[in-house]
This record gives sequence, structure tokens and C-alpha cells, in this order.
Amino acid sequence: MKILYLTEWYPHRYDPMPGLFVRKHAAAAVRQGVDVCVLFLLKDKNVPTGVEIVEQTTDGITEIYAYYAGSFFSAVRQGWQAVKKSWGMPHLTQLNVLTKNGLLAYWLKKRYGIPYILVEHWSGYLPENNSFRGGWHGWLMKQVAREASVIMPVSQALENSMKAAGIRNNNWEHIHNVVDDFFYEGNAPKAKQEGTVFRFLHVSCFDERSKNTQGILRAVALLYSKRQDFELHLVGTGPDFEASVHTAEALGIHNMVVFFDGEKTPYGVHTAMVESDCFVLFSRYENAPVVLSESMACGLPIIATRVGGIPEMVTPENGILVESENVEELAQAMNTMISQAKLFDKSKIQHLGNCYSMQVVGAHLAETYEKYA
Repeated sequence: MKILYLTEWYPHRYDPMPGLFVRKHAAAAVRQGVDVCVLFLLKDKNVPTGVEIVEQTTDGITEIYAYYAGSFFSAVRQGWQAVKKSWGMPHLTQLNVLTKNGLLAYWLKKRYGIPYILVEHWSGYLPENNSFRGGWHGWLMKQVAREASVIMPVSQALENSMKAAGIRNNNWEHIHNVVDDFFYEGNAPKAKQEGTVFRFLHVSCFDERSKNTQGILRAVALLYSKRQDFELHLVGTGPDFEASVHTAEALGIHNMVVFFDGEKTPYGVHTAMVESDCFVLFSRYENAPVVLSESMACGLPIIATRVGGIPEMVTPENGILVESENVEELAQAMNTMISQAKLFDKSKIQHLGNCYSMQVVGAHLAETYEKYA
């Protein structure tokens, strides 16, 4: 079975992080014996003229990059020619995120009868984000969505928001994001030693519009005024990283109870999770955050906001939900977690997280391809 991935986001030569979840889907499918080729187009001012085609293999995935400075459609044409020459014709196309890349999927269906499915991750449909465009572009994308064999969002909340935005299709299914195997390894529950400082962990891209990291810092300051037997470690970097550091300094908690650990590799994130007692996410909007899936794989209880697809992931069995923007409620939840974290069964949390494994998600993808190809 040969599956062509068309994706809006994907790791590339300038940044290894965007669309990493798409590469993990592809890797999970490859493990099931699926032959996957990814075609990724990226506007690149460093390409002097025309289109630069780069081909490589990662984790068994054939990856064809079309870096272009000029016409998008020229890049599509040359990228598709490279796919045909190096890899061949697909049995089915997987469109990741509904964008103009879908025009190629649509054309392949009309020209060669190759069906396509749509896997959707984008939070722009959510009412808290509300970035889905109308007009000519919106109308065209709705036509592409209608022709898909199935639409597979990563949460029920995202499906509801897509339908509210006018996306129509007769078939809807859900697909989980993938957690790397090593997040499930070496996570035997450890007894908390008496007198050990309770450790909260936050991992994100430090984008205030969505993540509200500074809201977490304000909650920590409230809690710190009442008790000092805890600390918060923040992992990552991003556009609002320095603003978060300044906020922590202004609140008098930087390097007292709040520690910025910088960007870490996925293995480093795993280590940080294993060494922590609770994961905290105070987002204004989300679909299905991979960091929550990873936390569950590590048996880590969670505090998160009741937005988007998060309530589908966080239940009383594995964490506490709070309202977005309610700093006082977050501080209270953190206080409760320090006292009651031992009541959460880490083994049960890990079991709940098995649905995000490479094996389970890969098998789901392989079954979907067989069904719709």
C-alpha cells in the first residue's frame, strides 16, 4: 500500500519541529508495512530561482521537499513530478491540514481516480481561535473537504468546530496523535519520598495567545504566598519566552520557585516528565496537545484548562480541569494536587495513554488506508 502525504507543516532544513506529529503518523504507518512518501512544499527566499527538490529518507519515510521562491503551482508541479519519478503513483493520498495543498489531492482524484483522506490538526476552526477564512479560499477548501473519503480530526471538539465552520462530509472518524515509544519506557511508578519538593512541569512553545504561560506564573505567585514546598519547571522556548522570564522576575518567583530549563530534545522532555509530579497546561485553546499524551504515557497527573479537545483527554482519573483565564482556580488546583497527587494511580494513567502509542495509532492508520484506498 503506497500512501502519499501532503502536509502544511513538516520538519525541514530550517526547523526540525513544525509538523513533527505528521512525521510520527507517517512513521507509525511505516511500521505497519505501509509505503509512505511525504511531499512538503516550503516558500524559501534562499532559493534564487525556480524550485529546489531535496529527497531524503527518515525512519523509513520517503521525504520529498520542494523549496521554492516563486510560484506555488510550479512547486506543486515539480514536486509531483519528483514523487512520480522517485517513488511512483500512490494508492491513496493523505492530506494533513486543509490548505491549498489539497488542490493536488483533489486533482489526483479527478485525474487518476486516487482517493484522499483529510487528517486535521489545525486549531483555527476552534471558536477561541476563529482563524478559518471565508471568501473564495474558504469556499474552495470546503469543496476539497467534501470530496475527501473521510475527515479525521484529532478531537471531537475539532470536528464540531469544523462542522460549525461549514465543513461538510458524509464520513467522520477521529485519529490520535502519536507518542514516541520511549515515553512508555522506564516509567515504573516511584514512591514520593517524604520531604521532597513537589515538582510541576510545563512544556510549550511559549506563545501567549494560545498557551497563557504567564497565567501559570501568576497562579504560582499566588500559591507561593501560601506555601513554598513546590517548584515549577518550564521547558521550551518561543516568541514570548523572554516576556515570561520578565513576568517571573517581576513576581519575585524567578529562580526561587520557578525555573526556566530551556528547549530540550524529546528524550529530555521524557526525562523531565519522569522527574516531575504533575504537568500543567493553562491554554486558551487547544485541540489534542501531544504533551498531554506524553504525560499520560509517563503516568503523570495533569492540570489543564477545559478548552478544545482537552476534556476528552483529561478526566478525574488522570487530572484536574480548570477554566481558562481563571488564575485563582489554577492556583487552587495546584494546591490540591500537591496534597492529593498520591491518590492518582500512575499505572492507570499509563494504561489510559496506551491509545497514543505508535503501535495502536499505526494500526488505526493502516486499517483506514485499506478501507478507503
